[in-house]
Amino acid sequence: MKAVAYHQSLPIDNPQALQDVQLDAPTPGPRDLLVEVKAISVNPVDTKIRRNVAPEAGQPKVLGWDATGVVKAVGSEVTLFKVGDEVAYAGAINRAGANSELHVVDERIVGRKPSSLPFAEAAALPLTAITAWELLFHRLQVAEGSADQGQSLLIIGAAGGVGSILVQLARQLTGLTVIGTASRPETQAWVRELGAHHVIDHSKPLNEELARIGIANVTHVASLTQTDQHYDAIVEALAPQGRLALIDDPLQPLDVMKLKRKSISLHWELMFTRSLFETADMIEQHRLLERVADLVDAGTLKTTLGEHFGTINAENLRRAHALLESGKAKGKIVLEGF
Repeated sequence: MKAVAYHQSLPIDNPQALQDVQLDAPTPGPRDLLVEVKAISVNPVDTKIRRNVAPEAGQPKVLGWDATGVVKAVGSEVTLFKVGDEVAYAGAINRAGANSELHVVDERIVGRKPSSLPFAEAAALPLTAITAWELLFHRLQVAEGSADQGQSLLIIGAAGGVGSILVQLARQLTGLTVIGTASRPETQAWVRELGAHHVIDHSKPLNEELARIGIANVTHVASLTQTDQHYDAIVEALAPQGRLALIDDPLQPLDVMKLKRKSISLHWELMFTRSLFETADMIEQHRLLERVADLVDAGTLKTTLGEHFGTINAENLRRAHALLESGKAKGKIVLEGF
């Protein structure tokens, strides 16, 4: 089967950073689906692993943790899906990625593809939807419901992949006042379009930007990028007994003692945790992807596709990695078909 992989960690401007390869088709395990991949999207985790994780000796490493496709075969213990089903999922970080014609994935972390979206638009959603949903409802423990309880959510990096779906979830499913940050006119417009009540510029002091819109403190912060650079401002902006959740990898250690005076709680979100450890509640990712598909089909949520980069091949994936590494991506980059 066709796939895109790498043999050594290289800068993305090196033509060998990602290569077109031929691999044997995988065989599904008892709880696995064998999926014919139709479309993929690219996430920061792809670039981080390519740069920092060397493949096993002599073995090409396939990236890709967002896919839509059609089920071609099922394992002996599969109960949630059948051959012919159209599915969407993010996969598991400790298994081969989905940048390949065929892919195996545990059914417990797979959802149906929204019927109202083509494969490419649906491929933009799984990883970021899981991350945003778990961050908002499981880590920050925000309650669903439209009642205004005087709570607010500051999303730092709201125009990126996770931010683009988090803004929608928070605005559509909760009573939070949603404040997104973005630094360029086009990304600020994007965040407003997604439903943020306010948009501020994270290239300027956050306290000044919050004061500009008349907000003294926020009760929740989702820090999606450059947490170490904004950390002191986040602590200042959070109300006493507030909650901070983050997903990035700060380059500098965070001083948790700064949270004590306000009794601020700190929460990490990694959407791969459930599949990595096969937790007892691993099937929650299947359930939330099914819920997301329902919300998309109802018109409550929309795809966060930002750019379509064409066919799934090494050249196009190198372009996608380069754009992500530039920090200028808006929404999600998708590729479709081999």
